[in-house]
Order: sequence, then C-alpha cells, then structure tokens
Amino acid sequence: MGAAEKSYAPILFLLRDFVVRGEYNFCMDLNAIQDALREAGMDAWLFYDHHHRDPIGERILGMAPHGLVSRRWYYLVPTVGQPQKLVHRIEAARLDGLPGEKHVYSSWQELERELAAMLEPHKKIAMQYSPRNAIMYVAMVDAGTVELVRSFGKEVVSSANLVSRFEAVLSEAQMATHFTAQQRLDVILEEGFKELGRTARAGAATEFSMMTWLREAMARESLEWEHGPNVSVNANSADSHYDPTLENSQPIRVGDFVLIDIWAKLDGLDEAIWYDITWTGVVGRQPSAREVQVFEAVRDARDAAVECVQQAFAAKQAIAGWQPDDAARQVIAARGFGEYFTHRTGHNIARELHGSGANLDNLETHDERLILPQTCFSVEPGIYLSAGEGQFGVRSEVNMMTYADRAVVTGRIQRELLQI
Repeated sequence: MGAAEKSYAPILFLLRDFVVRGEYNFCMDLNAIQDALREAGMDAWLFYDHHHRDPIGERILGMAPHGLVSRRWYYLVPTVGQPQKLVHRIEAARLDGLPGEKHVYSSWQELERELAAMLEPHKKIAMQYSPRNAIMYVAMVDAGTVELVRSFGKEVVSSANLVSRFEAVLSEAQMATHFTAQQRLDVILEEGFKELGRTARAGAATEFSMMTWLREAMARESLEWEHGPNVSVNANSADSHYDPTLENSQPIRVGDFVLIDIWAKLDGLDEAIWYDITWTGVVGRQPSAREVQVFEAVRDARDAAVECVQQAFAAKQAIAGWQPDDAARQVIAARGFGEYFTHRTGHNIARELHGSGANLDNLETHDERLILPQTCFSVEPGIYLSAGEGQFGVRSEVNMMTYADRAVVTGRIQRELLQI
C-alpha cells in the first residue's frame, strides 16, 4: 500500500461493512424506506425494471448492476407490511435476495392480474416517474408502465424526493472521502497552475499537455476521474463542455486566458464521493477590465447561491434546488450578462459525479426537489462570451456539503482572477 493509499485507510475501515460481494451490494433498509413513505404521505413505492433500465432502483434495493434481466420484474414496498415481488417464471430467483412475498407470471394476462392484486390495497404509488419529464434524472419508468398502473385506478406520483433521500444523502464515511479528495485536488490544481505558467513562458504548454500533467498528478495521489479535465484557452473557455484532445489542442501562451475544470474521487472505493471545481486566470499579464467585470459577476452570483443555501440551513427552512439557481441568475442578469449564462447553477454530487439528488436549476428544469442535509453539490455559474471581440468564458465552481443546521463550501474559493 502506497503513502497516498495509507492516508485513507481509516475511510476504508469505515466503509468495510458497506460493500458485500455478490448479487446484492448491500442490504436494503426496509424500515427507512417505509418511514420515508409515511413522511411523504404515500401508500407504496413500486420498483420496476427490464434490461437494467432503472439503475436508481437497483442501487436503492441493493442489487448489483449485472445479471440477466430479460423479463419484467416488479417490487412493491408498502408503507406498512411486507414487500411484494412479481417475477417471470424463467427468472423466478431474480429478487430472491430481497424480503417479501413472491408472485410469478408467464403470460401478459397473468402479469396484469398479479400486478393489479399486489397494488389493490394502495392508492398513491411512487415510481421513478416525473410529470412532464420535468426532472428527467429520475424518469426511468416508461409511459406504458405508468399507463398500466393508472389503469388499475392508482395515482402515480414521482419518487424524486424519495430517490434523493436514498441516493444523495451521504454517510459520514462517504463525506470523509469527499474531503480527502478535496484536499488532494486543491493542491494538484495549485501546482498545476504553476506548471502551466512555467511551460507557457517556455513555449511548451498546450491544453492537452496540461490535461496530461493533471491526470498524472491525480494518479500519483490515488485519485480517479471519468474524462478530462477540461483545460481550455481563450475562445475554447467559452465552450462549457470543451474537451481537449491531441488533435484539437491549442497552445497556451503568455497573454492567454485559461479555464481549468477538474474533478476526481478516491480511486478504488465504490462509495467515494467526487470533488469538482473550476478556476480561471490569465497568463503573464494583468487581467483586462472586461475579464474582471465578467469574473466578478460570476463570483458574486456564486456567492449569492451559496448564501441562499446557507441562510436556509441556518434557519432550518426547506429549500428546493430552483431557489439558489434563481439567486445566482438574478445577479448575472442584473450585470447585463443573463443571456450568456446558459446552464444550471449546479448539480448534485454523490457516488456519481452528477448524482441523483437535487440540482441547483431553474433553467434547464424547474427542480423542486429539496436540498437535504448530508448532501453534496456544485455551485458553478458561468458567463460564456462566444461571439465578437474577446471571446472567453468564466465559470467559478465550488462544492457545498450540508448538515442539519449549516451548509459549508468544502474547498478553496477563488476570489479574483489568477495571474499565472
């Protein structure tokens, strides 16, 4: 075990009981699901899958994301009492790792009869469904299955907030992995900007070479990443999802504007939580008045969203994802850049970089999901000037972690444009 790996050995110890080899990764918490259903005023939660269409349901139920699922299965968790299972006879063992009474079918007529009987005592049924597909991140159930359930006289409601409770709420051990990744990645990015300055002055820096340097630094620190990081110069920084390659990479020279968006989590831990940040700066010069104007608008919008969340948690008031997005968007609109802020303010962060909890969004979606305690998310407004003179983009990204009565920014906070 290397030095970097030893530094998170305590986290591995905390997580040791969380992962179990085999068909089921961990035990479903039936009592917690039933408590959540009662609090939400729902009668039951119906899980449904075919060909692994619902990875959210698999994770909540503790099912491994593999194995043959060539026939439809249904798993009903009522507010009170034992769950009910409906499986095809040729895949009758599919749900055997879960508690509850098993029912089987072969024909479609038998399926509908058995499903109707399972649902009969219940009226309000939660499913991985979103009205009008407004929160598409949880909309895993096809329209036909929703129609079938409704044909039995049932009210189908969205499980979106239930999903947040079981997918986005983090354990103390998971939260610890985020902070470990944060400490390592903050140092890597700081050193990366120094390397960029040295190599740019020597005429040897490119977007791709810096991306490679950052990847190698993350690997040395036992961090993993999905793709990227995004190192973009000048006009490329106005492309919020720019991905440098060897073929399209641009040189980075003295005088250039640079954006770096970088994300990572601890390598080899399935339950590790991501850390995701974006910083901007200029190489070998003072920033222009226009660059400062744009950066300050983004910075102040970021801080407005952060403050919105912090005030709500300090007052123990419920807050939905759309509210901090509005707070950030109002700042940028007031500075005259509203049309150039073209994406949501932030996304949930969990075991997936873009997790299943509430996003900070009232643009791409009207996210009414609540921001829950013990969740993590990004705050990353941006302004992207992609036309006319001085094409560049600014995004300033921090992560937040929430607790019962407070919300904190988890890493370093950029207050002014870097002079690299």
